Amino acid sequence: MLLQGNLQGIQHLGLPVTDLQRSKSFYLNFGFTEIMRTNIPALKESIQVAMVQKDNLTIELYQLSGEERHEIATRQNGHIDHIAMNVIDIDKAYSEITAVGLEVLEQNAPVFLPFWSNGVKFFTICGPDGEKIEFNQILR
Repeated sequence: MLLQGNLQGIQHLGLPVTDLQRSKSFYLNFGFTEIMRTNIPALKESIQVAMVQKDNLTIELYQLSGEERHEIATRQNGHIDHIAMNVIDIDKAYSEITAVGLEVLEQNAPVFLPFWSNGVKFFTICGPDGEKIEFNQILR
């Protein structure tokens, strides 16, 4: 069994949006609160990110730019992009996942992002039907 004693459960759902403020307002109306907000530098336009939370459910709302945002706007369904799972030790999880031959989508994984106070490290694989599963460790 993979990640025995390392996998802690779901961390968040990743949802690409076309208008971050509009989407954030929508979820705030349901009692979610914004628990993190950041911009990630990108080639053309920064990626805007907001984490909203209600009880044990965290949703990562992120607004891409240009063609990627246009593609999201034209989708008819399937807007949830990834399911992120908490792990205790991202490096151990990466070693275990790659040792059984599962393909990691990112180069130079685990990848660091400046989320939360000290950042996160993550990597993503695809499930059997193409769903993206992200393994994520919030650095303390």
